[in-house]
Amino acid sequence: MLNCSGRIATGLFRFVTIASLSIACATAVAQSPNDTALRGLSPVTTLHKTAAGQAALSANLTVTGGIQTGAIPQPTLLPTEEQRQLALRDAAITSANATQFADALGTALGSAYVARAHYIDRSHFTVASESITRVLTLALTTSGTHSAVAKFFFANGTTDGKTAATGLAADAMHAANGVTDPFGRAYHLPAGSPNADSYGNSRPFQTEPEFRRIVGRDYFNLVTDNTVYTRGPVMDLTNSPSYPSGHTTYGYTAVLVLGLLVPERYPQMIARGAEYGNSRIIVGAHYAMDVLGGRTLALYDTAHLLAEDPAYKNSTGFRRAIEQAKADMAKVLESACGKSVAECAAEDTSRYSDAAAVSAFYAVTQTYGLPVVYPETAAKMEDVGKIAPEAGYLLTVAYPSLTLAEADQILTETEGPGGGFLDDGSAFGLYSRINLYEAAVRAAVLTKSRAGTK
Repeated sequence: MLNCSGRIATGLFRFVTIASLSIACATAVAQSPNDTALRGLSPVTTLHKTAAGQAALSANLTVTGGIQTGAIPQPTLLPTEEQRQLALRDAAITSANATQFADALGTALGSAYVARAHYIDRSHFTVASESITRVLTLALTTSGTHSAVAKFFFANGTTDGKTAATGLAADAMHAANGVTDPFGRAYHLPAGSPNADSYGNSRPFQTEPEFRRIVGRDYFNLVTDNTVYTRGPVMDLTNSPSYPSGHTTYGYTAVLVLGLLVPERYPQMIARGAEYGNSRIIVGAHYAMDVLGGRTLALYDTAHLLAEDPAYKNSTGFRRAIEQAKADMAKVLESACGKSVAECAAEDTSRYSDAAAVSAFYAVTQTYGLPVVYPETAAKMEDVGKIAPEAGYLLTVAYPSLTLAEADQILTETEGPGGGFLDDGSAFGLYSRINLYEAAVRAAVLTKSRAGTK
């Protein structure tokens, strides 16, 4: 059974603090890091060994810099300057209730959720229900822990900056002659260099030849700029290794949970995750590869939680917990909106109401145009049902009329371009090419058609 519980006060609005939320799930991750996830992210350590890998590393720097400065235009969902302002707001993290993603719930439902779950200041906030907080916290703590350990693992081969990593992932990296600090080495700013990250894998604002300053207001409506969220004082990332993106891992995990709780808006929530990850590039905090790694890790971890994989401690009963949170979410939203969730979900005039635009934007973020590293996987469709069958739970939990086999087939038929720097033929690598937005759209259409024939 889930044993991740928070100390949450009762009342119409439930006030908690960040400290109490952290305590709530301290036992949820009393386990060694998921070695498979580390091994899945590790192809970045061998890119230097091949011409294709070196080309991918070079493109990673070029594409990241081009997006950050505006030299490479993107089909974003907002005009360029508005998208930059959103990226500045996205520098914050609202992990207690994921309220910063409520806009993807649509005009009506988004307002309904924020009415119940919002931040009062950086340290205090309200939540919609204990059940929603519980599933969010377990999912975020699981993927967040793996992301945090991975940062140091790929920067200097440790688990925390000091303690040498051991185990299958470390053995595999050494056996493959992989190197730590791959970005520092490739971009001529290795750990220990002046202005470099002291651990390794310095970030774009440290390595890129140009940097665009973005001035505006942050999520808490304070006048700021992106340097405040990269070099400090609000968020100092100068000695925080870049790969993978912890913000992206958090963002995708949070939107997946919210999307599963409100399946009527599942595709749009997934698109919001892509937008949030893209924001990390716009503010100069992360490379495209960081974002792709964070997305892959979030999808992988969430799928295994939903599959209640025994390797994931405290995952037993997770799907049942999702169902309880979903019922509570419906009560919260319907109470504030005054109609059914389905009716309120359809009331949307936000940037997510243009499905074609959302699809085009998500497609760009699928690979960021980085070159193929593994031509053997690029040349074929990879069978999700055979390689990573648990991935289907990312759809079946949202759309219960689907079987796992049907869900895996949809994921296979909609998967994005293969052969990217993570798509090395492993199950983890396959998650890097899953286009969950298109898969969710197709699953939603199929579900609706089935309901209409009854």
